Parts: sequence; C-alpha cells; structure tokens
Amino acid sequence: EGSFGKAILVQGEGDARLVCKMVDVSQASQREVADAVKEGKLLAAFKHPYVVRYRESFIDSGWLCIVMDFCEGGDLTKQIEMAKRRGQRIPEDQVLKWLTQALLALKYIHDKHVLHRDLKSGNFFLSGSGNLEMGDFGIAKVLSCTAACAKTQIGTP
Repeated sequence: EGSFGKAILVQGEGDARLVCKMVDVSQASQREVADAVKEGKLLAAFKHPYVVRYRESFIDSGWLCIVMDFCEGGDLTKQIEMAKRRGQRIPEDQVLKWLTQALLALKYIHDKHVLHRDLKSGNFFLSGSGNLEMGDFGIAKVLSCTAACAKTQIGTP
C-alpha cells in the first residue's frame, strides 16, 4: 500500500503474474480522476523494454485499476537496502547496466514529450531477467514544450 492506494498481485492468462494498481477515486474530484486515468493512458502508449508494460485499465466500484506486468525483482530502493544490510556493494558493471537502462527509458519518454516528475529508485523496478524498468507515472505530465514547462516542483523532493 502507498499514498496512491494499493497494488496487488494478480494471475493473468497462462502463468503470467501481473500487478493491479488500485487507486481510490470514489471521493476524488474530476481533476484527480483525470490525473489517475492519465497514468493508464501514458503506459498504454509506451512500448519499450525498460518501461513497465501496461496491460489494461478500468474503473470498478470507485477504484481505478491499472493492470501491468509484475517485476519480480521489486524496486531498486529495496535492492539497494538489501545490499546495504548485507554489507555488500552492488558491482560497478551492474550499476552501469541499470544506469544505461534508466537513461534509455528516460530518453524514450522524453522523446514522447513526457516528463516523469518523480524519478527515484523506488519508481524503477527489476524484471525477472534483472533489467531495470521505469514505472509509476502517476504524476507524469504530457508536455508540448518539455524544457520550458518543467520548472514546477512536484513529487518526491
């Protein structure tokens, strides 16, 4: 559970494990509902190996449900904390691989005129194959002018 609502693991077709991100929109304003729906629409447009794959979205009983691929490795924050607790360092070549993947995802969304606006390790997830995938576009902003419109602070400082 988080500030947006909750995420649950669901079974897809075959053996596919998916995540259903559930956002409580029952008491939300029209603008808040529109902002929540925006995440699903953004994800639907993205087809990139380092961006979490969107499957579908729907509203049910006051909940916006966004179904996406499950990243078995959890988020990058948890990976960093685990290494720290074990007194281990993450190998430099692994850090470079993840950084490259994050930058490729960032370039991809910027080429689509989208700013994520909450980039942090907790919004990057590790797939079963160990690749880094950008996710959680809840406060992303579609821009007609990427640089000029990026001056407001929003998200995690």
